[in-house]
Amino acid sequence: MSQEQKNNLSRRQFLDLSIKGTLASTVIAGFPTIVPASVFGKNAPSNRINIGAIGTGRISRGHDIPGVWKYDNAQIIAVCDVDSNRADLAKKLVNEYYTKKSGKDFDGVNTYTDYRELLLNKDIDAVLVSTPDHWHAPIVIHAVGAKKDVYMQKPASLTISEGRMMADAVKKSGRIVQVGSQQRSSNQFRYAAELVRNGRIGTLKTVYVGLPGDPSGDEEVAMPIPKNLNYDMWLGTTPEVYYTEKRVHPQVGFDRPGWLRCEQFGAGMITGWGSHHIDCAHWAMNTEYTGPIEIWGKADFPKKGLWNVHGIFTTEALYENGVRMVVSNELPNGIKFEGTEGWIFVSRGDSSVTASDPIAKQMAAKALDASDPKIITSVIGENEIHLPMSKDHHGNWLESIVSRKEPIAPAEVGHRSCSACLLHHAAMKLNRKLYWNPKKERFVNDPEANLLLAREQRKPYAIKI
Repeated sequence: MSQEQKNNLSRRQFLDLSIKGTLASTVIAGFPTIVPASVFGKNAPSNRINIGAIGTGRISRGHDIPGVWKYDNAQIIAVCDVDSNRADLAKKLVNEYYTKKSGKDFDGVNTYTDYRELLLNKDIDAVLVSTPDHWHAPIVIHAVGAKKDVYMQKPASLTISEGRMMADAVKKSGRIVQVGSQQRSSNQFRYAAELVRNGRIGTLKTVYVGLPGDPSGDEEVAMPIPKNLNYDMWLGTTPEVYYTEKRVHPQVGFDRPGWLRCEQFGAGMITGWGSHHIDCAHWAMNTEYTGPIEIWGKADFPKKGLWNVHGIFTTEALYENGVRMVVSNELPNGIKFEGTEGWIFVSRGDSSVTASDPIAKQMAAKALDASDPKIITSVIGENEIHLPMSKDHHGNWLESIVSRKEPIAPAEVGHRSCSACLLHHAAMKLNRKLYWNPKKERFVNDPEANLLLAREQRKPYAIKI
């Protein structure tokens, strides 16, 4: 057998194994990229972290790719999207940035339409996963199996079962995985959590989490699948349904995609923004590695139309430490911690991740407020609780890749915050009180509720590890 035949065989074996959810222990060398060292100044190619971007839509172009390329010790050498037009546009975006940065023509980015092929590239050290929610966990599982470090967009998973598989795979692999809960890298969220943990509002009693809302939509007719889109792979583990543009993403431009409002691909704002706010609430509550024990509430769901995620809702949860959490899209966007001696409110203020974030402008909103101004001007003493500090979420990930120390938003923490969101979603769907065992990650004596922990996965994309 020739060397070329051996390489082709290795590639086929890898793709077949990755579909089944396991990765070959050895893979071919991939597709080497030669980049002028002058582009990166003092950071020699041997010291550089080579990165592949998987999913190159709105959040990737506006947040994740720019979040990495600003660092001289990192280089984006590959982009991947099941929409070949988007992959080509991402390549152009990255090449133009490095051309401007170096003052020389740059063309060092490979394009892929299948992330499994990108993972074959041994020159790639780490990947950004900026796909729709239903692809987060499967790609992360495959990526850590391929010995890549990962920055993954939140929420951590489509279901609690997938999230547990993902977190376990990350732990077993020893890879560095940062969940895109970037509020942990914002000063006001960390400081609010420190103030709560250090008793500045007395004993914490109730946490109020306010989220944005999502509008419903009309019925949409079936449309021809664009030739540039691998729609079958885009659907991934989820059921086969007809293509219509508002179910997927715009074919022109990078406005907010319709899949965010389809339950087939995510739970709506309860995980979309809930993963951010509940994560930061857990940080302050010191419940990052557990979850609630009781959950209840109600929600309105659209009676018709393509977009079917929850509308107006209010849900509540009780934690083992006695703290009650109220989550609703009728509360101000942010987190309010209420204790026996006062309250603290924290939000993003007037900042946003992308221009199309579905949140009203809050130009006058305070990012940090309290019942008494003295609460938020107090100094955390040397012997008090100090939480890990990160000035930049992508930068923290890159630092962790070098140090091999846990990042500020590790996989297990991301899984637990996502799980809490999905528990609130389960209460919306069943419209009754649910009892949860956070150690076993099962509902207590409730077979109907436990059916919501996983979804049937479509072949050949089902996760098996």
